[in-house]
Amino acid sequence: MGVLSDDVVVIQKGKRPGEPCIITVNCPDKTGLGCDICRIILDFGLLIEKADFSTDGIWCYVVLWVFPDSSSPAVKLSNLKNQLQSVCPSCSVPFYLYQQPTRSSSSPVYLLTFLCLDRKGLLHDVTKTLSELELSIQRVKVTTTPDDRVLDLFFITDNMDLLHTKERQDETIKQLCDVLGESCISCELQLVGPEYESHHGIPSLSPAVAEELFRCELLDKETRSQALSPDMTKLKKTNVTMDNSLSPAHTLLQIHCADHKGLLYDILRTLKDSNIKIAYGRISPNIKGYRDLDLFIQQNDGKKLVDPDKQSALYLRLKVEMLHPLRVIIANRGPDTELLVANPVELSGKGRPRVFYDVTIALKTLGICIFSAEIGRVAASDREWEVYTFLLEENHNFQLSNLVAKNQIVDRVRRTLMGW
Repeated sequence: MGVLSDDVVVIQKGKRPGEPCIITVNCPDKTGLGCDICRIILDFGLLIEKADFSTDGIWCYVVLWVFPDSSSPAVKLSNLKNQLQSVCPSCSVPFYLYQQPTRSSSSPVYLLTFLCLDRKGLLHDVTKTLSELELSIQRVKVTTTPDDRVLDLFFITDNMDLLHTKERQDETIKQLCDVLGESCISCELQLVGPEYESHHGIPSLSPAVAEELFRCELLDKETRSQALSPDMTKLKKTNVTMDNSLSPAHTLLQIHCADHKGLLYDILRTLKDSNIKIAYGRISPNIKGYRDLDLFIQQNDGKKLVDPDKQSALYLRLKVEMLHPLRVIIANRGPDTELLVANPVELSGKGRPRVFYDVTIALKTLGICIFSAEIGRVAASDREWEVYTFLLEENHNFQLSNLVAKNQIVDRVRRTLMGW
């Protein structure tokens, strides 16, 4: 493998406060590169103001104007550059060797275990610390004991690939202990073995909950907690068109839709998983809550998308992804109340970043304590989903048996996830 040159990824800070950073990526092309770049941008808590993509099928040039999400930790630009370079093909290797793998190569997984006294907002404080350390949460199992102690199991990977070193491990444990303070009873970190695979599942979902969580369409008359609140119905104004008359070699895909956090990632993820390549793309800034995207696309074989059935399948897939890329519902589990959040998993095996971070900050803001939490994966509707389950504790502000309170929780969590 060759070594990437220093100008493959260039990050230019805004000249004045409030101006976006400009990220330029100039490297050999590969299928799904735009999706991989946008996933990293989302993982670092950055929002894309506008973007330009162009490629000749061998070399690509990407420009992104980004600014930080107000709820995110400060971004270390050197680490962001390293992460972006890690997904760029090496300049010395022919582009045709870079075919998208069916599953992503996985980093070593570590188990972070800590026992501490329970308090409000604890789970988000830990999640925020892990995010600041650039440690990605793969799986979680959180349990509250009868004596108000919390046993947390975090399965994590290191974006910096340094967690095998004693210095990095000591830094991680120290920062967590500082956040937990005197409530910390114990904190341990260790490399996991093959038994990690047994933690991928979640408790089985009832047919009614699964049907509501994974359904493809939302109905105007729907009264369930998945239904959109009145001021979110703009999501339904998505317009997707395809035109084969403007280019002899490409199909023009035009999208007009409501903006949300991770929108470009959701669109490019859908195209990547549909084996669609982008030759040129322009993403406009947010105008009154909406965005316009113009993408010149081809199938993976280099041909235009002319088959009506394939066009219809892509059209429906894009509409569903932009209508609700994240599913949020509240359901009863026996006498308890459970919040469930689900998002599609890429065919490469990667889940959506920052979901756990956003859900825990939303619940902390509402003053709702989490009794237990888990992350797992399930297969439904012909695809794999990452499912987050949170068992909520009753409090005087939110009587969880009350439908209005449940809808308020769903609305706040969804808004936080969507960046609204």
